[in-house]
Amino acid sequence: MPKLQPVDDAFFTTAPARFEETFRIARPAAEVWAELSSDRPLHWCRVLSIRWTSDRPFAVGTTRQAKVFGGAISIKEHFFNWDEGRRMSFYATSGNLPLFRRLAEDYVVEPDGDAACRFTWRAGIEPTPLGRPGGPLNAFVFKSAFADTRKYFSAT
Repeated sequence: MPKLQPVDDAFFTTAPARFEETFRIARPAAEVWAELSSDRPLHWCRVLSIRWTSDRPFAVGTTRQAKVFGGAISIKEHFFNWDEGRRMSFYATSGNLPLFRRLAEDYVVEPDGDAACRFTWRAGIEPTPLGRPGGPLNAFVFKSAFADTRKYFSAT
């Protein structure tokens, strides 16, 4: 599998392609966090399939594997931020196709009172020359995942 380069927090504001959505969810932050760190994270996203490859408890260094479009694209992920109950961030370490130089995502869950929260999902991509024509497809994947998230949580 082609290796990808690690990133830090700055990548979420400097990546050549960036995607971001904030969802206002009428559920406590702890419930949303539990969904994101469940055995089937992001199960509501039609184009994604994700499984953890590390044992619990999760922390910095946790790994998982994501498949897009049933495995047409497969990516191994390494978490470099883990603030239990609040924030997790990963970068891709390898993929089955040489489409990305760097790829990372960041999930932040913030309470908004006792019964609601804000969930911010950010992603950054630096494609390889081979992956540059896939920009519209990357935008479609995130637009679809964001729409599925909004629907699943009845978010505004």
